[in-house]
Amino acid sequence: MFAFIGIAMLLVYALLVFYIGWSGWSWMKPVVSARFRILYIICIIFLSSAFILGRLFGNAAFLSVIGSYWMAAFSLLIILLPIVHLSLWLIRLTRLRHHELHKWAGAATLVIFLGLMGYGSFNAYSPVVRNYEIQLDKPAGDLDDLNIVMVSDMHYGGLSGAAHARKMVEEIQALQPDLVLYAGDIIDDDLSAYLNKGIDKIMAEVKAPLGVYAVLGNHDKDKNSTQELIESLEESHIQVLHDKSIQIGNNLTLIGRKDRTEDDRAELSELIDGVDLTQPVLLMDHQPYDLDIAGQQGVDVMLSGHTHRGQIAPFHLITGAIYENDWGYLQKNSFHSIVSSGYGFWGPPIRTGSRSELVQLQLSFRQP
Repeated sequence: MFAFIGIAMLLVYALLVFYIGWSGWSWMKPVVSARFRILYIICIIFLSSAFILGRLFGNAAFLSVIGSYWMAAFSLLIILLPIVHLSLWLIRLTRLRHHELHKWAGAATLVIFLGLMGYGSFNAYSPVVRNYEIQLDKPAGDLDDLNIVMVSDMHYGGLSGAAHARKMVEEIQALQPDLVLYAGDIIDDDLSAYLNKGIDKIMAEVKAPLGVYAVLGNHDKDKNSTQELIESLEESHIQVLHDKSIQIGNNLTLIGRKDRTEDDRAELSELIDGVDLTQPVLLMDHQPYDLDIAGQQGVDVMLSGHTHRGQIAPFHLITGAIYENDWGYLQKNSFHSIVSSGYGFWGPPIRTGSRSELVQLQLSFRQP
């Protein structure tokens, strides 16, 4: 069954690649030589294969890089080209002059495509800080307020590398957090790439008085073992809450869940059992599902990532349909949900439906 689905997906992908290749061919055929057109066909075959080969042969980093940029181009063109072709067809139905229309449409498509690539790359590599202020109707001992920085979905290891990590560390430290939280997908399925680039050493530079904590996401899986990743993170002074809870300064409880993809993930009711619900309760869960359950169990603030808010438009419409809160802030009675669009990206190094970000959460508490 899985083999059949895989073959079907490859066939669909091949047809879409043919559509993109044919669109470029029909535009350039009247204006370029036959030799260049042959080179064009070879390039399309190589680029469209690079993403798949890069995933099959993980040690071929250059294929993964080329494949990621190809997927960026593929994602944009598969949305842009049908709009262009539909526009051309509608114009031809009118009495408007359409002499050399095809040539100018091709040039306009190229300009728009390059503009979207630049815009998407800027959004991916130029993070912003999203600020949220929440007042909880619970005392937190001698804490009046708490400055939390939360980051998710860095996907370190490929095109989100050491430079991006160094920028993140500098931005976190500039916010002077009391507490730093990583909400999953720290690596991009490959621990060796993360370690070889020295990102673990860069991450170790993050300091916060009340500590640095993390949960794992669906891409925090290495071909060797999850335990090796946990050990690496903890060597970087990041405590991983893998279905665990911890008291922060004896004033509030922080719970970290295993990812939804883990078969042995504990129920939230098990993790909340014994927790003092008269004090603030924070939950890190990589995927923002079951908000009502978290609220009913006594969680005050749930921090998540995973969605990337679709990353490339119009996929943000899909994440908006799947998740009750696919990005930003949502309050339901006394329960608060914050979902980050993420600091990095998965696959294509572009964002046209969202922008990379850090989340700064200013919590204030009721005085006893």
